Amino acid sequence: MTQFFSYEHLTWPDVAALSRDTPLVVPLGGGYELAKVAEGLGNPPQIGLLPSLPFGWRGSGLAVAEPLLGQMVANLLDGLRDDGFTRVLALTPQGVDLGLGAARMALPHHSQFLPAPRLPADHNRDKVVIIPIGHTEQHGYHLPLSVDTEIIGAIGEKTAVSAPYLATCLPVFPYGVSTHRASFAGTLNCGGRAFEDFWLAVVDVLAGRGFDKLYLISGHGGSCSFLVNVVKYAGERHRRIFCATTWLHTSGHIATPVVQQTRLSPRGGMGHAGELETAMLLHLRPDLVQMAKVVDEMDFVGTESYYMDWVEGGALVANPPWEDDTATGSYGAGSVATAVNGKLWLETAVLEKVAHVEEIHEQQQRREARRVGSR
Repeated sequence: MTQFFSYEHLTWPDVAALSRDTPLVVPLGGGYELAKVAEGLGNPPQIGLLPSLPFGWRGSGLAVAEPLLGQMVANLLDGLRDDGFTRVLALTPQGVDLGLGAARMALPHHSQFLPAPRLPADHNRDKVVIIPIGHTEQHGYHLPLSVDTEIIGAIGEKTAVSAPYLATCLPVFPYGVSTHRASFAGTLNCGGRAFEDFWLAVVDVLAGRGFDKLYLISGHGGSCSFLVNVVKYAGERHRRIFCATTWLHTSGHIATPVVQQTRLSPRGGMGHAGELETAMLLHLRPDLVQMAKVVDEMDFVGTESYYMDWVEGGALVANPPWEDDTATGSYGAGSVATAVNGKLWLETAVLEKVAHVEEIHEQQQRREARRVGSR
């Protein structure tokens, strides 16, 4: 009998150890009959299910043009092929053709017969739409590939719960951009241009439905510069909305002082899979953290204008090979992480996002008032 496993809960060494003929499947949504998936693949011993895309296709509640979604999914599949996997495909509802040819399995899906409610619901038009974007990426020996998605999804949801009259939150999207994808096994990549095109299309749809306050938040640093581009294009295309993003999370005027006052590691201890991300996951999903496998690496080649911590520091922006600075995929000191600090930092991150939501409301209200007054 075929065993299904969750790809995103693996570590990168786990992915490296997989047989390259293991089928890997990227689903559009959930709820498929897994027995039919196994049958369609010849009932192999095991099948890896990658994180499902929560929206983007017809019937999902928030659809974009299929070629845009198709290009992004094609890039995800290409990355798996580049890693040597020979049986990779997208799992889609019948009738959704992403232009993937033989790399697609189409099965009956509930969205064909009962389309999902609109995302977000139309009665939330006066709220800020929080759009959390995670990633599926290596995080050293001790953390799963889902770290960025777990953290930013929790921050987005908790922000909306904390400010229910001001914000609503989309389901977390589990893929971003990694220009260092080949450095360690397991990391996916939407591709920068496809990523930008997809999210600009999402903004187009939401703006067309009357949502005028959008906040794209990322759990993955590699996606941030691309989201800046999305926001810039969106602002030019839709001149009556306020669409914003930020650099990562837990990095602004509210959260940074708290982190700096309570951290146990010196500068460099929070770069990637370090103290902060490990602590937050110890709070959110301790079952996915393997503290016995932590390897601290703080030998990043840092200079005054370029160094690595939770917020990359200095005036220089660069992207040297990861292998220059880490043998395990970690930058930082995960060994000193605690669930207590993880809880504190997550709560502080939410407070910071609530403040951003309030500010987005103020920006849009004041700008609209000025526009109306200038007529």
